Amino acid sequence: MEPFQLRIEDEKSSLLMLHSWCERNGITAGFTTRQAKNTALHVGDDPGNVLTSRNNIAEELSWRFEAFTCAEQVHGNDVYVISSEDIGRGRLDRESAIPNTDALITNESDVLLAMYFADCVPLYFHDPVTGSLGLAHAGWKGTVSEIAVKTVAKMQAVYGAEPENILAAIGPSIGSCCYEVDRRVLQHVRPLIDLLRAGNPIIEESSIVISSESEGRAYLDLKHLNRELMIKAGILPSRIEMSSWCTSCRTDLFFSHRKENGVTGRMMSWLGRKSR
Repeated sequence: MEPFQLRIEDEKSSLLMLHSWCERNGITAGFTTRQAKNTALHVGDDPGNVLTSRNNIAEELSWRFEAFTCAEQVHGNDVYVISSEDIGRGRLDRESAIPNTDALITNESDVLLAMYFADCVPLYFHDPVTGSLGLAHAGWKGTVSEIAVKTVAKMQAVYGAEPENILAAIGPSIGSCCYEVDRRVLQHVRPLIDLLRAGNPIIEESSIVISSESEGRAYLDLKHLNRELMIKAGILPSRIEMSSWCTSCRTDLFFSHRKENGVTGRMMSWLGRKSR
């Protein structure tokens, strides 16, 4: 079953909710659609329009807009620990966002972690034992630098989260049906697959790197690759949910950097927990 469902059963709805998590202890988690408009400040949109979109999302979620906390994403693998002093950074402007960061973790309540996407893979982490949360942005560069593994390791080091207790989810992103890559990317991906297979020989490269008719190119399943990295980090396969939505196939619902030739908006992933 698809874990990310429209909040209202209408394709004009602006929010996809990670429903199994939203039923847990005040957690909210999900992903916006293009009906929520562009939510990022770095794509040339009028900043006033972006802030209106973010405010509208906060209202629909019944959260304070002041809770939105954002990073300046750079396709890296740095993980930042959000404290109470960081709450609200990046919500109004890029200058105040957490710099050079592609994963945020926290055990604070009433903070809404937010990241921005247009094909890359959103990764969600929640440890119900320690109450800690993590949200990450994984393009191919972040994936091959193992941001999923580093996020879990940081949650373990800072909060004592045991990987086998962690719930994880992989959100809407470009699918293997649409994500054709060249030798430059494959030369980074294949050594990672070899490393994963050394620890788990049943992993099949052909299920992650799919043959293409174009010489030197292949279709890449970034969702599947991130799932294997989550398992490498110690998360149980039964505790990982993975979306089937492809942002490139469904440009009626999503922005797609690949499908729209780099000129497009961004969706927002979010994750937070309200205090009781």
